[in-house]
Amino acid sequence: MFAAERRQLILEMVRANGAVSLRELARVVQTSEVTVRRDVRALEAEGLLDRRHGGAVLPGGFTRESGFPQKSHLATAEKTAIADLAAGLVEEGEAIVVGAGTTTQELARRLARVPGLTVVTNSLLVAQALAHANRVEVVMTGGTLRGSNYALVGSGAEQSLQGLRVSKAFLSGSGLTAERGLSTSNMLSASVDRALVQAASEVVVLADHTKLGTDTMFQTVPTDVITRLVTDEPPPHDDRAATELQALADQGVQIAVAGVSGGASGGESVPTGRQPRRDVPLPGPRRGQVPGGPQLRSATALGEPPTGERARVADLRRR
Repeated sequence: MFAAERRQLILEMVRANGAVSLRELARVVQTSEVTVRRDVRALEAEGLLDRRHGGAVLPGGFTRESGFPQKSHLATAEKTAIADLAAGLVEEGEAIVVGAGTTTQELARRLARVPGLTVVTNSLLVAQALAHANRVEVVMTGGTLRGSNYALVGSGAEQSLQGLRVSKAFLSGSGLTAERGLSTSNMLSASVDRALVQAASEVVVLADHTKLGTDTMFQTVPTDVITRLVTDEPPPHDDRAATELQALADQGVQIAVAGVSGGASGGESVPTGRQPRRDVPLPGPRRGQVPGGPQLRSATALGEPPTGERARVADLRRR
């Protein structure tokens, strides 16, 4: 491993964990503690981390990535609505890949009732949600367990995806912008997500409105590779999210907006100016394709009991 690669991995480990001992850093990068200490000193000189006795910690300007317990309590209603809507994109007998994340975990719970489905995933949470689905085959990647989000990462995960081909990839992340696309704050997770994307014909991003306009460290999916975004409706005062939605639509991303019970109504979050075309959901499953993109179906059309949440779909495309 070259010094630049080694230092990048050290920096990412510190950002992901907040504080890491020299011994652990040396073990992961497979070098001596003397070499690691020299790398840490160089990174500190650049202001990227702070040295402490026996280890390295985040500098004051950086924040630690939220782990699963924190993420699982954020935007829960929005994630539920997004998952309900995204599940309508999956047909019987398909083979798909599903990345790690709390939103994709919600999606997996709804995929358990899709017969003949094959799901390839690097997420223990996704696999757990599908463990008792008799009609769904679950294929897990190899790799090293990343405890903060219960995902398998590293070269083992990436190598297990080589040669794979599926119809769709469903991914989440830490941020989404029209300029850079989907991004995450963890280098190892980003690398596996890119491998998942390479295996799929279509890429579907699941991101609630709080992630729109947020740009994090590592790009996972460029905007021109994203086929569709499934999101919730931004609040009326959230100009940043609304502007980002319009910018994504202008770049050709098809956007499906799920209504959240008790939230703003009726697509009013779409920015003014260029008005994207809107398609309404068809009343039932597998009634043909909506022109220009995969058919979207409601949760009720899939046979789910009504939840009281009203999911509405708007496909936003450029003129």
